Amino acid sequence: MVLDTEVYSNTGGQSSKSSQAASIAKFAAGGKPTAKKDLGQIAMAYGHVYVASISMGANRMHTIKALKEAEAYDGPSVILAYSPCIEHGIKGGLANHQVQQKKAVESGYWTLYRYNPLNTEKPLTIDSKEPDFSKFREFVMNETRFNQLPFVNADQAEFLLQKSEEDAKKRYTRLVKLAA
Repeated sequence: MVLDTEVYSNTGGQSSKSSQAASIAKFAAGGKPTAKKDLGQIAMAYGHVYVASISMGANRMHTIKALKEAEAYDGPSVILAYSPCIEHGIKGGLANHQVQQKKAVESGYWTLYRYNPLNTEKPLTIDSKEPDFSKFREFVMNETRFNQLPFVNADQAEFLLQKSEEDAKKRYTRLVKLAA
């Protein structure tokens, strides 16, 4: 189980390979310029690992189903759980993390899926609805790690925010192609 906070939480919120492009964190004060590492697709490439991407606030039943399947799978399993943390700076605080998780999925920031290599007919199932990427900017701007970017790096803010959205679209498109 990977609780994906998208930062090195144990070191005070430093940027990591799991951090989204455009996000502000320690050692990426002007916004991270590179895309987030896609651990799920890396694990799927092995061909024998069960992989699921969950977000409890977006869909509790999907979360339970994925955890049960991972437990029952006869082999290695990886569950990627979107886990907002204090370093995200969610408006209204962490009391709103479940709502923010739902918005992450609706906007295309995070995708719910299950990959079971034993299912030879359709190993990858995308469980979230097609995202509404027009909500992407609204979602990210609800967090300090993104909404402060125009103030700390006005010259690059728009470029980095657009890059973050394009990265999310590319991740989703790759998943759709793999699921086809």
